[in-house]
Amino acid sequence: MSSPVKLAVVYYSSTGTVARIASELGEAATKAGAEVRVLKVAELAPAEAIASNEAWAAHAAASADVPVATPEDIEWADAVILGTPTRFGNVAAQLKQFLDQLGGLWASGRLADKVYSGFVGTSTQHGGQESTLLALYNSVHHFGGVLVAPGYTDPAKFADGNPYGTSHVDAQGANPVDDVTVNAARVQAERVVRFAAAIKAA
Repeated sequence: MSSPVKLAVVYYSSTGTVARIASELGEAATKAGAEVRVLKVAELAPAEAIASNEAWAAHAAASADVPVATPEDIEWADAVILGTPTRFGNVAAQLKQFLDQLGGLWASGRLADKVYSGFVGTSTQHGGQESTLLALYNSVHHFGGVLVAPGYTDPAKFADGNPYGTSHVDAQGANPVDDVTVNAARVQAERVVRFAAAIKAA
């Protein structure tokens, strides 16, 4: 009997939206038979900046016990789903710094042939969701990874509307993660696990 797919869901979240999506992805992947690690990346912002934003401070406290991702988690994984809020249409610095720490794995070919996918949160509609995921996926091409986007492969994706990855508009906290986003995350997680299992079995 083949071993289960090992999936790392690695994310940065300031106020909790991306963390909630990460949790949903992890749960769906576990139900699909994967062995899952849900991991945050290290915070770079100074304590003063975090304390100045009530939602940011609350999430930092609530997520204090979430394990911090390391390059070893990426090496362990057969598949990686990366999550970030948008920052001016680009990947958040915290996640980017984590990716920049993977040079040793890249140089030895240990990032290649894994399945990768991504998810994103924004404050506003058309606030950089697609550009952020496309920027994130540039790294996947350099890794030699196998990019598995959800596409429009399930009716849930026509509700979510983003073929590049699960995305959510939180409207500065006024629009919490809903069933549309949860269903999109399920589709993405199941698809990633399915493709990673096929690659493991090849």
